[in-house]
Amino acid sequence: MELVERLAAEGRVRLAEPDDGEVAEWRRVVDYAKRHGLEPQGKRIEKVRFGARGLELFLAESPHPNSRSQKPQGDVSVVPVPMRLSSLHPAVALLREDKERLVMPPVLRRRSLLILQALAAEAVRRGYEVREGRSYYSRREGGVDVVVDGFAYTVTVHQEFPQSTNPERAARLVVELDHGRTSRQGRWRDGKRRTLEDLLGVMLGEIEARAQEDAKRRVSEEQVKAQRDIRWQAAIEEAKERAVQDQLAELLREEVRRWREAAALGEYCDALELRLAELGTSSEEADPAAPRRWLEWARSYAQAIDPLKQPRGMSTPYDPTPEELRPYLRGWSPDGPERRAGP
Repeated sequence: MELVERLAAEGRVRLAEPDDGEVAEWRRVVDYAKRHGLEPQGKRIEKVRFGARGLELFLAESPHPNSRSQKPQGDVSVVPVPMRLSSLHPAVALLREDKERLVMPPVLRRRSLLILQALAAEAVRRGYEVREGRSYYSRREGGVDVVVDGFAYTVTVHQEFPQSTNPERAARLVVELDHGRTSRQGRWRDGKRRTLEDLLGVMLGEIEARAQEDAKRRVSEEQVKAQRDIRWQAAIEEAKERAVQDQLAELLREEVRRWREAAALGEYCDALELRLAELGTSSEEADPAAPRRWLEWARSYAQAIDPLKQPRGMSTPYDPTPEELRPYLRGWSPDGPERRAGP
């Protein structure tokens, strides 16, 4: 099947901004692949959102969300589901009033809101923040964000088979948890033996597990960043030292150039003085004293530019500019450790 072949070859297939018709068609194709055993051995096709309105399909290696291994364990708390849409969490209340979201039959829309309210209430009871969900790729879905330890996880609900003429299939709902930076289980659906209402504790447990993973990842990333900052600062200090050394070396080369020039001028003056002595008064100059005046000026100039006549002290170098540091940074950027310019 073309879809499975693309997934096997590319790993992920992304649709940037599919319309409702494209989303329904992709879901139909995925459902067909699942029902006819076209998924690769040991893998399953998963659908998740990416970006504001994108849809991503990928091959996951974990067990299917409805497999027995995913059944609630004994230590998973049961989350009570309200019978009425009253005293709603503000995020769920906003979703109820938004007629452009959760576009599905009224009975399913009401059930979706009750599921989200149960999740929101339990999340708040556990000390988490619940807020209005982010944008979605389809008008058929809606959800809320559950924030744990600063990490936001978007939980969405949608009708699994909106185009089905089979009443049982058309009544099924799916809850999805944005996969973010993990390949963990993140999709639950109504089954023959259990409904989504039975899995709310599992869903919150998955959010908590992801929060623990993300917290560990954050600590690790902060450690990496701290080490990177240290390396960058060391590179900056080394670059400054090298730039200053080159400043002083350039001053030294300039003094050597002037010293050699003064020495050469002194030798010329000595040679000129000998020659004038040989010529004596036989010079053909209109002003016989002119060569002597020139010799005096030349000796004075040679002495003036000779750095050894008045040795200089240690120079105070100026602070190199960022651009002047760049050639010494070996790939690091002078603007900060997050802007390394090179391998």
